[in-house]
Amino acid sequence: MGNSGSAVKVCTDHQGGINWLSLSPDGQRLLTGSEDGTARLWSTADSQCHGHFQGHESYITFCHLENEAAFTCSADHTIRKWDVVTGQCLAIYRGHTSIVNRILVAKDYLFSGSYDRTARCWSVDKEKQIQEFRGHRNCVLTLAHYSSRDVLEEEEEEEEEEEKMSRDLLVTGSTDCTVKVWWVSSGRCYQTLLGHTGAVLCLILDAPNRELFSGSTDYTIRTWNIVTGEQLKVFKEHQGSVICLELVNRHLYSGSADRTVKCWFVDTGERIQTYKAHKHSVSTLKYHAGILFTGSGDACARAFNSRSGVLQKIFRGHKFIINCIQIHNELLYTASHDGTLRIWDIRGICKRNKRRLKKERSVQGRSSQKGSLSRLFNNKVGCMVQQENGE
Repeated sequence: MGNSGSAVKVCTDHQGGINWLSLSPDGQRLLTGSEDGTARLWSTADSQCHGHFQGHESYITFCHLENEAAFTCSADHTIRKWDVVTGQCLAIYRGHTSIVNRILVAKDYLFSGSYDRTARCWSVDKEKQIQEFRGHRNCVLTLAHYSSRDVLEEEEEEEEEEEKMSRDLLVTGSTDCTVKVWWVSSGRCYQTLLGHTGAVLCLILDAPNRELFSGSTDYTIRTWNIVTGEQLKVFKEHQGSVICLELVNRHLYSGSADRTVKCWFVDTGERIQTYKAHKHSVSTLKYHAGILFTGSGDACARAFNSRSGVLQKIFRGHKFIINCIQIHNELLYTASHDGTLRIWDIRGICKRNKRRLKKERSVQGRSSQKGSLSRLFNNKVGCMVQQENGE
């Protein structure tokens, strides 16, 4: 295991815990949303705070950053849109009657999920609610979005004109133990996915393969066919709630309250690795260049070799749970309930991992070559035996 890391920089501007951290698509900015009711904008170039968004009347639960605009949602029941250059509040989206705990921006749509048991769709530009998705019996915790064009063959699609106009679908996970899929255009529930016996905490969508993954407080991860609604597999080895998911190259990583991360091969359902060493729940995870980075309730971030499961580095310094991590330009950003954003240099472990991967590929190449020669030799021996036996 590598030595413990120390932060390159510690940003202490927030006066309350940081609940979420979002990276802009162009990688130039970071957005933090805090218990202090404000959001802050950070430059990845100089790690300085370049924006302070004030206006919410309660704590910020979640945030999302685009290149030109920032979005925050809050326990004050509202969502706000901000100009990243001026810091001006551009729009306030009102309608929810309880805490808004998750937002998702897709195309011209803004989606939100709330403790009021509904999800809603808003026009990003017009500050107007377009649709309400009502049917869950408890709060909506997590969201995903896709277009039926990504998954449905033409002959499989429904013929109703309203759905022909818009093929967008919203997926919601709730504490009522269900996952629901909704037509955005009509607000109608397309499917209810039944099987979980606990709250659904996280969703990962793989639209090209028509698969949805859901993690729950029932200790399981379930895979669903998002066209038919069929439950495909149940991953059962965790001994605590499944809190976070990451999907990379048909490998599914799951972080749990049982203090472990597990890696599963999606196609077979086989658990192929377990990452230990956490002293509390695994709250967040991120895969980068063959390394699995985790954040935990024990206030540490960790880096594991994703293949071997070997712990490579521990990042110590936070005082409370790490709620979110991001990676950009071989810098690791960790946001914690202690109110700080910490920045760590991960060039060393990335470089070592690249060398290790190169070496492994070289060894595999030689092994493959030896295997080919061996097969060739065995084939020749087999032919000789056949000739001697007159076959």
